Amino acid sequence: MLILFATLISGSSEPEPYIRSNTVLTMDISGNIPTRISDDPLEELMNPNFKNRMSLQNLKSNLDKAAADENIGAVWVKTNQVLASWANLETAYRYFEEYKESGKPLYFSTDDIGMNEKAYYLATLADSVFSPPVTNFEFDGFVAQFSFYSKMLDKIGIEPEIFRVGKYKSAVEPYINESASPESVEQTREILNSATDTFIEAVAKRTGKSDDEIDELLNTPPVERLEFAVENDLIDAFAFDDEVEAIIKQRLEIDEEDDLNTVGFSRYARVTAKSAGLDIPDTSDKIAVVYSSGMILPDLSDSPFGSAGITPKKFKKQIESAAEDDDVKAIVVHIDSPGGSATSSDLLWHYIKQASEKKPVIASMGSVAASGGYYMAMGADRVLAGENTITGSIGIFNLLFSAEELISDKVGIEYETLTTHEYADLLNLTRPFTPAERRIIQQNVESGYETFLGRVADARDMSRDETHEVAQGRVYTGVAAREAGLIDEVGDLDRAIEVAAEMAEIEEYNIDTYPKAQDLFESLFGSANAKMKSMMTSWIPGSENLMEETQNIRQLMEQPKGQNWMLLPVQIDVN
Repeated sequence: MLILFATLISGSSEPEPYIRSNTVLTMDISGNIPTRISDDPLEELMNPNFKNRMSLQNLKSNLDKAAADENIGAVWVKTNQVLASWANLETAYRYFEEYKESGKPLYFSTDDIGMNEKAYYLATLADSVFSPPVTNFEFDGFVAQFSFYSKMLDKIGIEPEIFRVGKYKSAVEPYINESASPESVEQTREILNSATDTFIEAVAKRTGKSDDEIDELLNTPPVERLEFAVENDLIDAFAFDDEVEAIIKQRLEIDEEDDLNTVGFSRYARVTAKSAGLDIPDTSDKIAVVYSSGMILPDLSDSPFGSAGITPKKFKKQIESAAEDDDVKAIVVHIDSPGGSATSSDLLWHYIKQASEKKPVIASMGSVAASGGYYMAMGADRVLAGENTITGSIGIFNLLFSAEELISDKVGIEYETLTTHEYADLLNLTRPFTPAERRIIQQNVESGYETFLGRVADARDMSRDETHEVAQGRVYTGVAAREAGLIDEVGDLDRAIEVAAEMAEIEEYNIDTYPKAQDLFESLFGSANAKMKSMMTSWIPGSENLMEETQNIRQLMEQPKGQNWMLLPVQIDVN
């Protein structure tokens, strides 16, 4: 234990690095790019990749410093398969745009894995894009895939019992269908088209070709894609890393025999903003940013899968702390959630509403803020979402599973139930529901939907019927949500912070983020099972998305019986 503490202390006290003149900031971009990475000293120790993980928060910080730092001569990004959401990619794209305003060069290169479209989307801003002559280059459009479990449930003797409101509320489809409904296909197609338009616009801007020409290029057979990329000005030249380094040295006018000074992303993160030449606001005024991400869940005891997500108790502690701080003049709640428990969503809405009575509260929607995630945002004074944020999904469902066939026919267990009143065993899942019981559960679901409509109607200054017209579980992009009157403005987290400052009538301010970094004791002894699972799977390629889908299914299965859900219809990944 003493060795562990000594290691943690030494790791957290690394000095600020010295940056030599004409240094190149290098960074690796692959996999997901979350909005924020939690400060966890234990995971930093146990997970070798933790220090190098990129988030929008530390990307912005490093690029802002690099733009101002007279000792940084250029930025060199090494990338391959990027899996970030399109909403977060748009924000990262803007951060690179802002860096380029400094006039300093930006270079992108790839490796033996090669770039996918999301990586190349960011690379379109580069002064030069390089690739080794033998690798991969994905340039063939986008795909969204649905998962269905009905055949699996049939085989094991589990029958889903479904209750829902809204023709677009298709969250239950994976459990009862073998293919997507027309409504689900329609809204997913709109999300695909929005991402495609964003990508084509960026490529057209880089190459000088028209949108139609880029669209035609995406439809060509993916054969000899690297030669194709060079011929069509998508990639500037074939070059290995040592050759890219030589090109950068030449452009920075560094002597051929001299080494290229570089500083890695995580090391440069230890350079202070003041050392880099950025102005630090001389004020005690603050804008609080409360980050909330994951499924919305009731406050239940921890399980190996249960520590992640947004729970009322954790969220209340964070937003109340910000609301009670006199130096905090406004609060931005950043939401990245597909929804979850209906009752928990209402509590989160209530806590945001309470905070808005003390100071301005702005809801900033990240990659997704749908269903329960949208519901909680209705407590805020203003609501913003990115162009490709997935939002809306104003609907409700109850998903139950009858295990009669599994328990009785396949396993051979029989039950005899005694009750004191007619509906005492209403949620007994060892037998099918009676027609009367089905009506009761459906009425409860419909009542929850009306409550949801009421919250939205009050917040958006719409009638019940106007709200219902744009609700019914339909999913929107941020742009479409603005057109439907469901948000106030299209903008990312930085724009939400600007709006907060405007509403608080302050010009200078510092950013105060929540939740706060864990202390060593919390990190060592809190949710140990969940931490171990994260550490053990972090090295597996693609494990993050697989574990998230598995976790979401298990969380649904583990919740109290009868829980109504406000949840995104499907997990929509546009790759």
